[in-house]
Amino acid sequence: MINYNGNFKDQSLDHFNNRGFLFGDSVFETIKVVDNKIIYWEEHYLRLMSSMRILRIEIPGLYTPDFFEEEIQKTNLKIDSFFTGRVRLTIFRREGGLYLPDYNDPIFVINSQKTDQKLFNVNLQSYKVDLFKDYQIQSNLISNLKTNNRVVNVIGSIYAKENDLDNCILLNDQKFVSEFLNGNIFIVKNNHVITPPISSGCLNGIMRNKIIELINKLTNLEIEEKDFSPYELISSDEIWVSNSISGIIPVTEYRRKKFSNKVAITIINYLNKQFSIS
Repeated sequence: MINYNGNFKDQSLDHFNNRGFLFGDSVFETIKVVDNKIIYWEEHYLRLMSSMRILRIEIPGLYTPDFFEEEIQKTNLKIDSFFTGRVRLTIFRREGGLYLPDYNDPIFVINSQKTDQKLFNVNLQSYKVDLFKDYQIQSNLISNLKTNNRVVNVIGSIYAKENDLDNCILLNDQKFVSEFLNGNIFIVKNNHVITPPISSGCLNGIMRNKIIELINKLTNLEIEEKDFSPYELISSDEIWVSNSISGIIPVTEYRRKKFSNKVAITIINYLNKQFSIS
């Protein structure tokens, strides 16, 4: 028997026994879809399977790229035949057990939300950020995964709202810059672009990897993965947030310093050309 906010519920109801809910025993992908075309699907699928292996969740033979692509598209078609929006694909371990699971086989949930944005747009609005220093993320492999354990991100988001910020930068246990609350971080100094390495504990972001891959092909920019301290933020020309839904969000203000977005605009234009959205 479960007492849910003063009302008694049957213990057998699935959502009360969900291991993602009880223990954060779950991984997920947040995916951009344009006209029912899944953007960077192969990369999302491979990261999802890698996360399942690390968490020792069984991967059924049924879980092929084609299977999930079809399930996502079937879900989206319930909303719109030319669905554009964001999709969250969540996989959690079947209910049963306490910290030690009774089973390792998975269950998946697909949640689709429609939006109007097809292109990665350049944000020309004010975007103010600061450090969130109350808690740090661990610089280890688990922090690289998209799991349901996002408490630091939640608390940081509340802190940002309370302080009229659009986002916050997270530090790791070594006091180095790691990532934003909702994406990876890039800084630009002259034509030199820097992002923390995966060893910093940042998310192994799909968009992060696409940006690195793209800059490596450009002759006028250099990309480097290295640890850097918060002191390097203020001396940067640009600071970006990157994630699969927004692409790149240029920061306009950090600790009263204003930042440009020239390189960010260049990269956004290249990204839009890559998957030929019109």
